[in-house]
Amino acid sequence: MKRIMVMGSSAGAGKSTFAGKLGKKTGIEVYHLDVLYWKPGWVESGLQEFSDAQREIVKRKEWIMEGNYTGTFEIRAAACDTVIYLDLPLYICLWRVVKRRLTNLGKTRPDMAAGCREKLDLKFIEFIVTTYRRRKKEMAERLSQFKTEGKKVIVLKNTRDIDAFLNNLDGRTDKAL
Repeated sequence: MKRIMVMGSSAGAGKSTFAGKLGKKTGIEVYHLDVLYWKPGWVESGLQEFSDAQREIVKRKEWIMEGNYTGTFEIRAAACDTVIYLDLPLYICLWRVVKRRLTNLGKTRPDMAAGCREKLDLKFIEFIVTTYRRRKKEMAERLSQFKTEGKKVIVLKNTRDIDAFLNNLDGRTDKAL
C-alpha cells in the first residue's frame, strides 16, 4: 500500500479528511485533486495541464491521491496499488457539504487551490443529488475491475469503518483491517 487512490461516493464523503489522516499515519505525501484542478477564483485547469500534473505524481514511488475526477481516472488507476473507497450515504455527504460551507465561510480549505474560497450553490447540491446513485453503480463496477487486476480494494461504509481502518493501520505496512 504505497500508491493509493482515495475516492468517494460523492462530495462530502470525507475523502480529503481521510487522505490527510492516512498520510499522517503512513508518512506518504497526499495530493488533493482539487488543488491540481482549480486555479484562483474557481478557474478550471485545462485537461492537458490537469492530466500532466497527475502523470508527474504517479511516477513517484509513493503517493496518496484523493478525489474523484472521473475524466482523468485512468491515469491514477493504472498506477495505483490500492483503492480506498468511502461509500457513505447521500444524507451524510449532503450534511458534510453544508457543514463544510458553514465552517469555512470566507476561507479557502487546505485541500483546495489557493484563491478558491469555500462556496456552495444550488447547482452543486443538484449535482450531488442527481448523480449519487449512478456514480455508486459505476464505482461498484470499477471496484470489481480493480480486484480482477490484482489491486487491493478497501471499501469503508461509515465513520466507524473509517476510524477502525486508520486505528488498525500499522504505519507504512499493509496491516490494516
